[in-house]
Amino acid sequence: MYQFPIGVIVDSFRLPLEEAIAAAAKLGVQGMQMYATYGATSPEEMDAAKRRELRKLVQEGYGLKFSALCGDLGRGFTDPELNPSLVEKSKRIVDLALDLGTNIVTTHIGVVPEDPNHPRFEIMAKACRELAEYADSVGAHFAVETGPEPAVVLRRFLDSLNSKGVSVNFDPANLAMCIGEDPAESVYVLKDYIVHTHAKDGVMIRRDDPNNIYAHIPLPDDIGEDESYRELPLGTGAVNFPKYLKALDDVGYKGFLTIEREVGDNPAADIALAVDFLRKTIKEG
Repeated sequence: MYQFPIGVIVDSFRLPLEEAIAAAAKLGVQGMQMYATYGATSPEEMDAAKRRELRKLVQEGYGLKFSALCGDLGRGFTDPELNPSLVEKSKRIVDLALDLGTNIVTTHIGVVPEDPNHPRFEIMAKACRELAEYADSVGAHFAVETGPEPAVVLRRFLDSLNSKGVSVNFDPANLAMCIGEDPAESVYVLKDYIVHTHAKDGVMIRRDDPNNIYAHIPLPDDIGEDESYRELPLGTGAVNFPKYLKALDDVGYKGFLTIEREVGDNPAADIALAVDFLRKTIKEG
């Protein structure tokens, strides 16, 4: 039997925040993640009193803990003109995370080029080095979500930073849906950096350029509108969860499996099924 606590991204319920927290607690999970980029839960809107109030609500009111915050600003770090403001905003999200009781902020950084000599590689690396330095100084992690590039490419990029301040939020579905990579095998590649995971499933419909999927650069005019991938309820897509969880256990990962459900007509039902599916798979491990 594996030892993985289960969490839920409460935004997936598509409910007001406290209702979503209550819905997560009702499922008997141990943790939650929430978006902390814009609006009422952004660093700008959450003063010290609101942070204390929310942390108390989550921990004492509902018996949960924050597994991480989501700090994805929707741009990645591919634009040298925008990066300074995005980096500063990301630092403030880390400060918020620490005040709420977690030291992990998940984010997308853009598509890492396979060629380290590509101009975008150094643009992204410069931003991530600054993020890593700040995270190291406060004992935190910016956790890069898997999917835009093969695990070996991401590993090479992370190694170049010489820091664990920028680590990995392992999303198995993104790897399966977007680049057709076996999530379990990728765990072994990225094992030294994994600090958080998303429990998500899906299937690739047609192979597409990851730059089109993640859209942090201008898209070509002739790009089609057909789906290249489809997110599916846990256990119904291309992710082999028994093999994937075994890989996580093999590399010594003990952190959260945080359920993410971005689509679907009845997310609450899908999340409940996902919790049951994970419990069963964990028990059988």
